Amino acid sequence: MLSRAGLQIFRQGIVQLFSKRNVGALTEAGLTPSQSSGEILDESLLRASNQNSTGASGNTVVVAPPEFRFIYPEFLPDPKPEYRNKLKEKLERIDMLQRRSVIEIPEFYTGSIMAVNVADVNSPNKMTRFLGICIQRGGSGLRAWFILRNVVDRQGVEVLYEMYCPLIQKIEVLRLERRLDESLLYLRDALPEYSTFPLDMEAERRVDTSVVPINPLKVKLRPRPWLERWERQNLKGIEELNLPQRFYDKAEKVAKPWEKYDLMLQYRKTIPAEEQEKIYSEVHSQLQQQEYKRKLLRRRVTNE
Repeated sequence: MLSRAGLQIFRQGIVQLFSKRNVGALTEAGLTPSQSSGEILDESLLRASNQNSTGASGNTVVVAPPEFRFIYPEFLPDPKPEYRNKLKEKLERIDMLQRRSVIEIPEFYTGSIMAVNVADVNSPNKMTRFLGICIQRGGSGLRAWFILRNVVDRQGVEVLYEMYCPLIQKIEVLRLERRLDESLLYLRDALPEYSTFPLDMEAERRVDTSVVPINPLKVKLRPRPWLERWERQNLKGIEELNLPQRFYDKAEKVAKPWEKYDLMLQYRKTIPAEEQEKIYSEVHSQLQQQEYKRKLLRRRVTNE
């Protein structure tokens, strides 16, 4: 147990780590954006540092911040029953925490500009670096992955990275932001300027307590043919397609607007909130300690 003075220092050191980085997290937590961030931080930090929330039986209950489901979605298992194995999932979470103690895997979303360094024995300096925009992320556990896209020499290049691959030496987020859609695969059919980023791009400075911005940019697609029928996917991040009316009529025929009211379908596609809280409570303390150590290391480097 920490002393009162030690707890105060600890709280001052990590007060920036538990900010509400997503407005959706506030809503799901039963909070409103109008609440002061200081009250929210203090409440989350008090529960995290003391870990003295007690249940009806008197046992200690660790409560993880609600934004964990957005920052660390790979810790949630696959919702499909045929892929579930409780023991395997628990062992994978232990391996993921050990991997995170070796390298820093920062917070990122679809639409963030990232750079990844990978060990490569065929490279002259034994290291390759690729920079691009994250167009999609998915997977769960040790199978979590994300795709980076960039246009190099007028040629679209995409690289799929396994997030916990031991060959990855460094992951940098140069611009932390989100887009209007959860998947940006339509950038493959968009104009090249929407996927072109300089390979020597420097990281943008950002305040830790700020909310993750949503980029409202709408991209313009090239003329058909496309890789997919984007007019059928109800995308928000593309400009008007200006297709003949028959395409929209066909899209309306194959649409399934009733699925958003199918509660059982949504339940089968997600992990229940109770199970999410249980999973994140297991990894909460380790993730908290790792972030605190990295924050202290950055301060020492800055002071030197």
